[in-house]
Amino acid sequence: MQTLNLPTFEFNFKAEGKKTKIFDAIRGGYFVLTPEEWVRQNMIQFLIAHRNFPKGLIALEKGIKLNGMQKRFDGLVYQKNGEPILLMEYKAPSIKISQATIDQVSRYNLNFKVPYLLISNGLNHCVAKIDWKNETFEFLKDIPYYEAL
Repeated sequence: MQTLNLPTFEFNFKAEGKKTKIFDAIRGGYFVLTPEEWVRQNMIQFLIAHRNFPKGLIALEKGIKLNGMQKRFDGLVYQKNGEPILLMEYKAPSIKISQATIDQVSRYNLNFKVPYLLISNGLNHCVAKIDWKNETFEFLKDIPYYEAL
């Protein structure tokens, strides 16, 4: 898999037929190793190991209803009180983070109204802080520590 703009982590892999699978410590199982899954697994390890995100407060690949349609968000981080705080969207490294990507995660966020969004293709990372009261947002220079959320 492609080298990402993140520290290097150790992962467990297994072959199943012609597919390689990677172990996901959050979901507790092996998943097909696609470029997007590679980004997801590396970013999750980064958040846990380098930004103090509690593993037990991260949810991955959950379904939501959006305008009557079933969609799936890539990741959601919760506060210790159970309220969602950070919505995550991952793309393969070959996919540039564009306005369409920002629009996608913003639409998902209409369901959650979290104050932070994280978008990553493994090479570039985009974090936005949303002020719902004043209807403004700002892009952050770095991925914040869990305690700063």
